[in-house]
Amino acid sequence: MNYIDISNKTNEELDYYMKLLDKLFQFATKKEKLDNVSFSVVFVDDLMIHEINKTYRNIDRATDVISFALEDNMDIKTPIRLLGDIYISIDMARKQHVCYGHSLEREICFLAVHGFYHLLGYDHIKKEDEVVMFQKQEDILNEFGIKRG
Repeated sequence: MNYIDISNKTNEELDYYMKLLDKLFQFATKKEKLDNVSFSVVFVDDLMIHEINKTYRNIDRATDVISFALEDNMDIKTPIRLLGDIYISIDMARKQHVCYGHSLEREICFLAVHGFYHLLGYDHIKKEDEVVMFQKQEDILNEFGIKRG
């Protein structure tokens, strides 16, 4: 069994998106053959993600998604695989979905899956790694029914 905690630290009503992400992550963890994993997803606003970015990454600006992968620095074995935390700025998602010309639903799901793959150890620093990570993201979103446009 997987444990996915999705919470909302904004003043906005985001129940629809929280339920959508729960279904998306049930799908994604099954597709990745993950069992007995735990991670959290937190919706925040631009002020909060700016502060997180500044405090933990020394980058003094808001961003769209931040992932803290616990396995990056963890040698401890636990009965449940603790993946980490994903923070999504709802404010940035709203801005970006307009810029990219797709739905807010698509943008939130993209950011969530992007953060999920970071928790699993994927990154996009090198072009060849980016190709792998972004293909995995697109596969999950397309198979789940979240299409571009």
